[in-house]
Amino acid sequence: MDDSDNADDLALMAEVARGDEVAFRQLSRRHLPAMLGLARRILGNAADAEDVAQEAMLRVWTHAPRWQPLAAFRTWLTRIVVNLCLDRKRRAKWVDLDTVGEIADPTPGAADVAEQSERERALTAAIATLPARQRTAIVLTYTEGMTNAQVAEVLDTSVSAVETLLIRGKQNLRAKLSELIEGEEPWPARKRRIK
Repeated sequence: MDDSDNADDLALMAEVARGDEVAFRQLSRRHLPAMLGLARRILGNAADAEDVAQEAMLRVWTHAPRWQPLAAFRTWLTRIVVNLCLDRKRRAKWVDLDTVGEIADPTPGAADVAEQSERERALTAAIATLPARQRTAIVLTYTEGMTNAQVAEVLDTSVSAVETLLIRGKQNLRAKLSELIEGEEPWPARKRRIK
């Protein structure tokens, strides 16, 4: 493809972004055969390749209003197809149920549910006894999933002050829940993103 083809694609994408179905069909006719061939070569399965190619074109339609031409359209579409193919290849293969044997029930038992419920009740009660800023920092970080920078903005303080509030809050919670937690963290583990 040359620069004029890319310019045509950019113009068509601008129309697709405005909901022009004719422009979308033109883009599809232009690129779908090549994307279908690419998917077939990666997956080795014509039916899966058709599914991937259709999903890729659906993404073109749905993402068109937000699409930024940082690369050529064909490069962007190829990246979508390759990622969809790789995702499909990573999925677990279907296995005949006769060869699997017994399937374990993943749902927790009644005792596990009751224990988890009791832990959550105890944790909620302990959090309620914390000083207001510690409680707020704990809730925003571990319940709402905010970063330290976001919490700092909400509390109108610095990131280091939020970190201090979290450390003190966890120390206070650990002391209040010492016999219940038995070496476990009472809050969900998560990776912290500091911005």
